[in-house]
Amino acid sequence: MIRPTAPGARPAPQRRPGSRDRSSWWVPAALVALGLVPVIAGSLRLVELAGGTEAMPSDARYAASPLPVVIHIVCATVFAVLGAFQFSPRLRRRRPGWHRRAGRVLVVAGLGVALTALWLNQFFPRADAAREVLYPLRTVFGVAMVVTIVLGFTAARRRDFARHRAWMIRSYAIGLVAGTQVFTLGFGGVIFGTGDLTTALLLGAAWAINLAVAERQIRRRPRRGSPAAPVEVPLP
Repeated sequence: MIRPTAPGARPAPQRRPGSRDRSSWWVPAALVALGLVPVIAGSLRLVELAGGTEAMPSDARYAASPLPVVIHIVCATVFAVLGAFQFSPRLRRRRPGWHRRAGRVLVVAGLGVALTALWLNQFFPRADAAREVLYPLRTVFGVAMVVTIVLGFTAARRRDFARHRAWMIRSYAIGLVAGTQVFTLGFGGVIFGTGDLTTALLLGAAWAINLAVAERQIRRRPRRGSPAAPVEVPLP
């Protein structure tokens, strides 16, 4: 039976069957693109450390402590690229097992990123004023990344998927900061200059931007017609 439509009322617009699936991929694609520059830079640094062609400005600190640098770059690449696909609702619905397995890899990779970043921040020499200003920021956000990953993992173990989602979004926002710093340094450097203090503040601004976007995403209400509840992924 067809329900009559009130005079003057417009019928609700109908989406094409594939439009929602296509639109669910733009966020992972954008996140991969954001992480592309630091991933490429890290790959070139790995080639250099392996004895290949020097494609980036040399830095004696990397040659002096190659192991934590290599671990940091590899873990950051996995965290940035694999983590982006965790933001696809379609993938979470259709492949919940993949979401769970990828999440475990991301926990290890994310902790690798944070712990090696803390090590490098602590033991690499701080040669200029910018690094002196950045030292407390990197310490705070490195510890924050460890804490958010641990809280996200424990929330998933308790099947508290809302808190799991929130904490993992925050950890990803902290871990993806190098991509945002490309833009804050690029545009900010043109506007404000490239002094030591300015550079440090522009790098720090990237964390603030990422976390602001993360909090907005966490608090955003699902659009009408989209599933509101998070996918429950059974854990062993």
